[in-house]
Amino acid sequence: MASMRDIKRRKGSIQSTQQITKAMKLVSTVKLQRAKQRAEQSKPYFNCMYETVTSVLAKAGGLNHPYLKAGASDRKAVIVITSNRGLAGGYNSNVVKLITRGGFSKQDLEIYAIGKKGRDALQRYGYTIREENSDIIEEPSYVDAMVISRKLLDSFAAGEIGEIYLAYTGFKNTVVHEPKLLKLLPVEAPQAEDGDGGRDKTDRAMMNFEPEDDEALDMIIPKYVTSLIYGALVEACASENGARMQAMDSATSNAEEMIDHLSLMYNRARQGSITQELTEIIAGANAIS
Repeated sequence: MASMRDIKRRKGSIQSTQQITKAMKLVSTVKLQRAKQRAEQSKPYFNCMYETVTSVLAKAGGLNHPYLKAGASDRKAVIVITSNRGLAGGYNSNVVKLITRGGFSKQDLEIYAIGKKGRDALQRYGYTIREENSDIIEEPSYVDAMVISRKLLDSFAAGEIGEIYLAYTGFKNTVVHEPKLLKLLPVEAPQAEDGDGGRDKTDRAMMNFEPEDDEALDMIIPKYVTSLIYGALVEACASENGARMQAMDSATSNAEEMIDHLSLMYNRARQGSITQELTEIIAGANAIS
């Protein structure tokens, strides 16, 4: 059995750790409130953008545009959004698994890392880190998303990459966060349903473009890609703080249980020590008498 000194030292260490986890939980809670509000306010717009563009392409018929078909290159670019710090449960590892278990070939994959944890993990697995923008995740802005979008679209147009993906953690609510792998380019329109499918003729009407379809898509698709990247950054920021808040709450609760257990062990050891001393005193008194 551990000595009273060892138990007391361990209890003090756990209490110090508990104070840290409590502080981190409070900080994450405050950050979450702001990030959550931002994500909830922006999410309807980005969902509407995604649904609108895919609906337009579905109604437009067979368009022949570079953004709608895979490039000549077999290389794929993936924007991986993680955090710069740990202590967030499985938040970072779940995003990394989207890449390592997504059926991608390491030789054909280029990682655009946003977040040091994802960058470090994928480097250990042997993936090529084409670019890193870890500072973006601290305070995401639409301008940052636009810069990344332009770089990727230029590479796609130049034939350097054939497909573009986005790996991030979607924010549903404070406790539910869903890792997602979204294909940005080429844009895939949903397949039309056979028969009426409950839709009227106006919903099935073909889309007419003004100006021409190529010119319209050259304006729409870059905004579409930028919007999805920015939406992912905002949701990932909220998910990170939510995951860290939950992790620190669990750590604080576990520390409390360990402190209670160590307190019980300390009291038992103290009682045993007192009982032993009394026994020795009584035995000594009996021996003298």
